[in-house]
Amino acid sequence: MGFFSFETAWRTLQGYEVMNMLRKGQLQGGGKGDVRSQIALVAKLFGVAI
Repeated sequence: MGFFSFETAWRTLQGYEVMNMLRKGQLQGGGKGDVRSQIALVAKLFGVAI
């Protein structure tokens, strides 16, 4: 269907880039290969209880 606006496409691409950085261990607080710390970081960012 595509994106309805440039803003939506931009935010989606930013999300993909952040998830790739997290997977590679390039973000502070989520180590590469440390799934538990990655889950905790995402939960903290989105305010989700784990």
